Amino acid sequence: MGNCCSDQAGGRAAVGGASSYNPNAPNEAIDQFLKSRGYHGLFSQIELSYSAADLRDRDVLSKSDPMLVAYTKRRDGVLEELGRTEVILNSLNPTWIAKHTITYHFEIVQTLVFHVYDVDTQFHNAEVKMLKLDEQQFLGEATCALSEIVTKSNRSLTSDLVHREESTRSTHPRNLGKLTVHAEESVSSKTTTEMILRCSDLEYKDLFSKSDPFLIISKEVENGNPIPVCKTEVIKNDLKPTWKRVFLNIQQVGSKDSPLVIECFNFNSNGKHDLIGKIHKSLADLEKLHSSGQGENLFLPTLVGHDYHNKILKSQLFVEKFSQSVEHTFLDYLAGGCELNFMVAIDFTASNGNPRLPDSLHYIDPSGRPNAYQRAIIEVGEVLQFYDSDKRFPAWGFGARPIDGPVSHCFNLNGSSHYCEVEGIQGIMMAYTSALLNVSLAGPTLFGPVISNAALIASQSLANGGRKYFVLLIITDGVVTDLQETKDALVKASDLPLSILIVGVGGADFKEMEILDADKGERLESSTGRVASRDIVQFVPFRDVQSGEISVVQALLSELPTQFLTYMRTRDIQPLSS
Repeated sequence: MGNCCSDQAGGRAAVGGASSYNPNAPNEAIDQFLKSRGYHGLFSQIELSYSAADLRDRDVLSKSDPMLVAYTKRRDGVLEELGRTEVILNSLNPTWIAKHTITYHFEIVQTLVFHVYDVDTQFHNAEVKMLKLDEQQFLGEATCALSEIVTKSNRSLTSDLVHREESTRSTHPRNLGKLTVHAEESVSSKTTTEMILRCSDLEYKDLFSKSDPFLIISKEVENGNPIPVCKTEVIKNDLKPTWKRVFLNIQQVGSKDSPLVIECFNFNSNGKHDLIGKIHKSLADLEKLHSSGQGENLFLPTLVGHDYHNKILKSQLFVEKFSQSVEHTFLDYLAGGCELNFMVAIDFTASNGNPRLPDSLHYIDPSGRPNAYQRAIIEVGEVLQFYDSDKRFPAWGFGARPIDGPVSHCFNLNGSSHYCEVEGIQGIMMAYTSALLNVSLAGPTLFGPVISNAALIASQSLANGGRKYFVLLIITDGVVTDLQETKDALVKASDLPLSILIVGVGGADFKEMEILDADKGERLESSTGRVASRDIVQFVPFRDVQSGEISVVQALLSELPTQFLTYMRTRDIQPLSS
């Protein structure tokens, strides 16, 4: 077996869907598999359905016969077809039956493009996927981001249909009708199964003691090795163990009828665990096993001659508990009126270099090429802006000396002494450029004041009954000087609806910064010994993700939905019904 599912506790603790339950917590076993294949962050299956109104009538003797073609738009502008609807005859107000499924990724902007065509009568008997689109009459185009749809309370977005060329060139394109797109989250992403598993009559595998058994549950895939989904804790010296509760999301295993392999191992500290026995069952089979109250005999593949035969063992697996529940998802909270509010804090310490010189991290290139600070603002902001209805963002600087003043470790980026908000991502960019002309870079690098300011805004919103979750982006070129004060502020903020994203720019050694990100080590502890209630920090050095498939945005934002859900669920905050 090796050590593929071991963890920091020497491989003895549960991983994935077992032990302490957080339905959207990172699932180490399956997450590692998905990341190795390019998947990152939260993903939910979304079903898109469509209707249109007031389409143009392009037929002489009858009404148009509309068909919709949906596309996803890549970052390079290339359109990839998602699917086509059926053709509806003689209708200017069609509601199509055909639906398209797309995987929603929180951490990227997914641009959708929809083209509506009037299909010529001679093609009505042809399969829609065989139709040549250039032979059909174009009725109109609409474009939106998937996040614009899922953040609506009814998950429906109505857009004007415009002519293809006018959608980008004209400020007042002709209205060619309206298209409504509705998004529905697949219920399989919300359904969670809870099980308590036990075994009886396990075989001795250790020489001087009983076995130390644990279970690994894996998803079987065609023509490939099983994918580990979760691992139970190790129970020492026990031949009839009962493990702690196991939680499996239906989406993780595929479906209730998807084949699973449940393997029972004897734990060895060298990582070479002994297979005691296994069974092949789906979740539906395990539910029947629970209902019957019977056990299922484990088998052990045994080499006989040149072939393996399954030796049936006396050992049995029992399902002591089996139940299903539907958990509220990140998208449920968005539809219920929750918002993500974006805040940004920028490092103006002297170590960034003179902003007037090209080697400075703050250098504003006359050619328009953004520096690392600007890129981080744009890439994070363009994702988060869709989740903030008023798009007014608090923006601060730290580590600089405003004109005729002392060094400030939290000043309003817009230069105001009364308010810190700016209008939109463009407002942040303009305030940043202006600040570079009006402050003197100084130091040291202190995070405590900006974190405390962000925490104050979050706590005031909470006290006023706001359904907002705040995201502070800190962009810095150096290691924090007030490490303990920063830890104290973070531990205090861990009880608030707040997450903090830190981007390190430049060539500094950011090792100490990783201490703040609990992914890399222990949960943060304050100077008074209080431990953070949850992990709210995500840190990434900008240079680590410049070349390769993972963008800085994906690396930074991938944990946000989990942090959001952990906060909501531990406080039993329910989404408002839409």
